[in-house]
Amino acid sequence: MKENEWRNDAEYMSYVGNLLVKPEVQKLSEFQQHHYASRLDHVINVSYVSYRIAKKLKLDACAVARAGLLHDLFYYDWRETKFDLGTHAWIHPRVAVRNAEKITHLTAKEKDIIIKHMWGATLVPPKYPEGYIVTIVDKLSAVQEYSHHLLEKAERIMHVNSL
Repeated sequence: MKENEWRNDAEYMSYVGNLLVKPEVQKLSEFQQHHYASRLDHVINVSYVSYRIAKKLKLDACAVARAGLLHDLFYYDWRETKFDLGTHAWIHPRVAVRNAEKITHLTAKEKDIIIKHMWGATLVPPKYPEGYIVTIVDKLSAVQEYSHHLLEKAERIMHVNSL
């Protein structure tokens, strides 16, 4: 995805523009997600890429865009915070749904997409095809974000070794 391409997509913005301006969503910029990206950058990427795929497949692009944007709507560092009731993979989608419901109405499909986006790390698969899109794009995005961090580290090592 070209940087900020999503800003110029009128249809996409009609689905998520009202959410992007919410302080609760903007606050995600304060949290690092996968070493390289802020959580806000991550959810926008997942949302927009998922939306584009859903459109091509003639699926519910609105639900995918909205759920993709809200799938990680939580405000703690997942590397440090631990829970007694379950793993971060199980807990944070439920926290995200609860937080999302405070700022917008969620459809049943949007809730399912958010709750089940950690399928693979959790047991229950998504109910809708749109849920599989967000799940897969989320994982690919995480790998890309983390790999960027590793590539930068390798470049620094190679630079030091060449001196």
